[in-house]
Amino acid sequence: MGNKIIDLNRSIYDLCGEIKELPGVLYDLGFEDIIKPGMIHTVGRFMNLKKGATIKKISIDTIKDKLTQLGYDVID
Repeated sequence: MGNKIIDLNRSIYDLCGEIKELPGVLYDLGFEDIIKPGMIHTVGRFMNLKKGATIKKISIDTIKDKLTQLGYDVID
């Protein structure tokens, strides 16, 4: 599964490049646009999970809880 640490301040692009299952997890959490072709490579380069959660109106605590349930250590 790769690295078990997720830093909420790193870009979605970097995180998804390291953690191959992450786009699917984020999609399930409400980041529907993440599966659109090229989205991770464009917006994902400057967007982090905190900013994305704010834009999508998803609780950052919900994201942290889900990632923790999946065995990740979440760094804020």
